[in-house]
Amino acid sequence: WGGGVIRMNSYLNVCRSLTYAQRTVTALEHSGIPANILRSPTGLSAGGCSYSVKISRKRLTDAMTALKRAGLTPVNVYLASGDGSYREVSL
Repeated sequence: WGGGVIRMNSYLNVCRSLTYAQRTVTALEHSGIPANILRSPTGLSAGGCSYSVKISRKRLTDAMTALKRAGLTPVNVYLASGDGSYREVSL
């Protein structure tokens, strides 16, 4: 699945299932936006196991536009902080 390392300049789009995360990555890659699937960090998944799609901070606006066009909406979006914490962002 690619990059399991979450860098400070990354956003995590939490998805409701692995299939949804795969569709999200496909839509982003078709728009020229690199993305990786990873297990959501503990505490970010509502009600258990979930998957997230990691995208670069500088590509968030383009990514959200591409996902909207594809009819895909993340459950939540988080900004990864340098100290390993996450902050939910509203779009």
